[in-house]
Amino acid sequence: MMRIVAVENRQTERAFMDLPGKLYRTDPNFVMPFRSEVKKAFDRQVNPYFSHGDAIRWIALNDLGEVVGRIAAFYDRDKDEADYVKSGGCGFFECINDSQVAFSLFDTAKSWLAQNGYEAMTGPINFGENDTNWGCLVHGFIPPAIGMTYNPPYYQGLFEEYGFQRYYRQFSFQLDLDKPFPERFWKIAKWINNREGYSFKHFDMKQAARFVDDTVAIYNQAWSPFRKDYTPMDPSSLYDEMRKIKNIMDPELIWFAYFNGKPVAFFMFLPDANQIFRHLNGKLHLVNKLKFLYLKRTHTITRARGTAAGVVPKFQNSGVESGIFYQMKQVMEHKPHYRHFELSWVGDFNPKMIGLYQATGARHTKTHHTYRYLFDQNIPFRRFMEEAVDESKLPKYN
Repeated sequence: MMRIVAVENRQTERAFMDLPGKLYRTDPNFVMPFRSEVKKAFDRQVNPYFSHGDAIRWIALNDLGEVVGRIAAFYDRDKDEADYVKSGGCGFFECINDSQVAFSLFDTAKSWLAQNGYEAMTGPINFGENDTNWGCLVHGFIPPAIGMTYNPPYYQGLFEEYGFQRYYRQFSFQLDLDKPFPERFWKIAKWINNREGYSFKHFDMKQAARFVDDTVAIYNQAWSPFRKDYTPMDPSSLYDEMRKIKNIMDPELIWFAYFNGKPVAFFMFLPDANQIFRHLNGKLHLVNKLKFLYLKRTHTITRARGTAAGVVPKFQNSGVESGIFYQMKQVMEHKPHYRHFELSWVGDFNPKMIGLYQATGARHTKTHHTYRYLFDQNIPFRRFMEEAVDESKLPKYN
């Protein structure tokens, strides 16, 4: 008989960690996440989200005692009132292709959230920021960029058959740097770079506090107009993200735009360390540390991923976004090992950013779904920002 067991000791935690390696052992696209980073996501001393939330994990065991599935559930009290329903989250989901196992895991997560006063479950998402471990891959089953989720095609069916509904879509684009940008794009970029009052700076670790403040200021101004119930970015979560990426960060891939000295836009790109991590099997012992340094120095990384961006509303469509890409172009000229940019992800509720990416000549490569499940099926389902979605202008795929 199948059992659902909470992760409460080293043995169950090890089983939780080991499952992906078993499920994806024959999939050449999969990149094993670092066990240490997954552990930190559930470490109360490390993850700042525990200061205003809680999380729990489970594994599913079959009749033979073999691990056949896993899931985590969590909630964030800071966002309790940030929607028309009180929604917690589920994530870190992995499962064999068996609806009975998947549904039992979903039921367990639902029950725990309901016991804690929640009315809905959003997933698969992260117990942290939305630049990592977010969404179910439904199109573009290719090697994932760093931070992006990857899963078998049958996960979509497991979520939707249970009753999860699509809350929004997440689109990823790829920009091939060996192909010229549209000439009109560079004309705007050059114009904005020469316009009085505008200046551009890349990230500098010596001034990290300043750039964190600038990021928070831009991000909150850029995203708060989308929803009246917007929850401002917490600087502590940004510092936590910096801790995670400090060993792979390239300061010249993180750019800020200023107008008369005030921050108005930023774009953050990270070297796609997954091109190295895929060779390390999720472990960072001494041999793998040396392997990492060698592969990094020999320019194994040829792709960068755009993980976050924001433009103050007053400056949207002003060309400032093109101005940042112009700065990036100068960087690429002395770092020619970068051949591709992945622009991920942008929600279907953000047509302006989708339009910008398409204007660069980038092509749509992947789609993820973020789902929501209402515990009371009598409550009308609402998509995230339905009014902002023009289906005719969204990327298409076969």
